[in-house]
Amino acid sequence: MPATDSTRSTPLFARTYTGLLAALALGIACLWNGSAVADFRLCNNSSSRVGIALGYKDDDGWTTEGWWNVSSRSCETLLRGTLVARFYYIYALDYDRGGEWSGQAFMCSRDKEFTIKGTENCLARGFDRTGFFEVDTGEQRAWTVQLTEANEQPSQRVPGIPGPVGPSGPGGLPGMPNPQGATPPGASGLPSAPGPRQ
Repeated sequence: MPATDSTRSTPLFARTYTGLLAALALGIACLWNGSAVADFRLCNNSSSRVGIALGYKDDDGWTTEGWWNVSSRSCETLLRGTLVARFYYIYALDYDRGGEWSGQAFMCSRDKEFTIKGTENCLARGFDRTGFFEVDTGEQRAWTVQLTEANEQPSQRVPGIPGPVGPSGPGGLPGMPNPQGATPPGASGLPSAPGPRQ
């Protein structure tokens, strides 16, 4: 005779099996819903802790935000939900070894936690003028930026980009750390761009 609970006449193994099926169905639903989530994420594939600042355009215009502190070999969601723009901008600092990942799209930032509206007149408004690198999402609904170290980059030529992939001198390529260490914003020797793409 099968074991039964004294409060019910249903066999114990049948209730356990039904409970396991319900838990499995819930787990599958969570995984399925999780795969449909559309976010803007950044994965720090370097061996250092990094600080991340993000620039983006929404209905109210340009906004820069910082700082997300991302541990080595981990990921962080910077914006939740379906992406509403094609271009996003990142500036990152290597906290452990110095250096930065920067670019030629100048936006406002500051040393402490911030949310700044607008990209114009940064210095006059009491902020720093910082070069962010562009991330072209190709109008995808979700995107993950992979932040890597210079020595992890392939040394092959890429069509349309002179020289090897990876930092090749002052400023390096957007999205790659500067091999000489941190440089002040705008000091890369390259002509400054007016700001992010409209």
